[in-house]
Amino acid sequence: MRRNWAARLRSVTIDGLRAVVLENERLRVTVVPGKGGDVVEFLHKPTDTDFVWLSPQGLRDPAHHLQGAADDVAQFVDHYEGGWQEIFPSGGAPSEYRGARLAQHGEVAGLPWDCAVTADSEEEVAVRLSVRTRRLPYRVDKTFRLRAGTAALEVESSVHNESDLELHAMWGQHIVFGRPFLRPGARIRLPEGVTVIPHETAVNPRGRRVRAGGPWSWPVVPADGGGETDLSVVPEPGAPGDVVYLTGFTEGWYEIVADVGMRVEWDAEVLPYLWMWQELGAWQDYPWWGRLYTVGLEPFAGMPTDGLARAVANGTALTLGPRGTRTLTMRAEVLA
Repeated sequence: MRRNWAARLRSVTIDGLRAVVLENERLRVTVVPGKGGDVVEFLHKPTDTDFVWLSPQGLRDPAHHLQGAADDVAQFVDHYEGGWQEIFPSGGAPSEYRGARLAQHGEVAGLPWDCAVTADSEEEVAVRLSVRTRRLPYRVDKTFRLRAGTAALEVESSVHNESDLELHAMWGQHIVFGRPFLRPGARIRLPEGVTVIPHETAVNPRGRRVRAGGPWSWPVVPADGGGETDLSVVPEPGAPGDVVYLTGFTEGWYEIVADVGMRVEWDAEVLPYLWMWQELGAWQDYPWWGRLYTVGLEPFAGMPTDGLARAVANGTALTLGPRGTRTLTMRAEVLA
């Protein structure tokens, strides 16, 4: 019997794509198996706050909009609706690995996933999503779970090497925050001991220096000796965008807090880096056209955003042995 109280599930259609809604007294989370298993809604009911940022171009079905001439950047960017994506087996720019050309942010974010209900009671609801990559021999499974009375989404993901070869991958959670939740002055909090690697340093280790920061601020020191940038405070609209990489997590968590906040926890042994991407409206050309005010805080295995081949070369890529499996647990909880 369908419920409209406690923990419950609904199947809906959004812009022609099948979606599943996990809901309880405090949260409503909408997942789109037909497009990457994307999370396109994370609504905290008591404050009417949706932590998912939605792109101006909206949700698009890649199967209907991809044309034969689409390039390997457009495959992700032209169908990016915001929200939260699973990124695998490559992250960032297009890359080639062992003869396989991998598009922007890899394969699984643009593929349809199978979906099955694994729990449906007043106490908890859960759905399991699965997909196989097409260019590398991987399978990815992901379970979303919501328990009654909580403001926390629990996620367990596994990646499986279905070959008898040792293979590499970049694995990440593309979580991006924006308006109306995000505002200037919002704070980003991290554990003690986290340090910053600017993008220039990740690409060219002699590019510029980094000073370690504390739990609430991470000053970045440019090579020209200019002033420091406190990355723990979200800037005003129009500030320059940037990408940096955070590392040194003994515990995998961050908090981003405006009027309300979210705490994201993950297994830092599996994803030892946190990519921090800021696009605050300064980019006036394709693909953002000055319309973004966003901060991405993205746990990752591998860096920089130059694709799998670069991560293999610098030793940060994830390694999966023959028939090997790696599992990741995560939790995203509203702070109110």
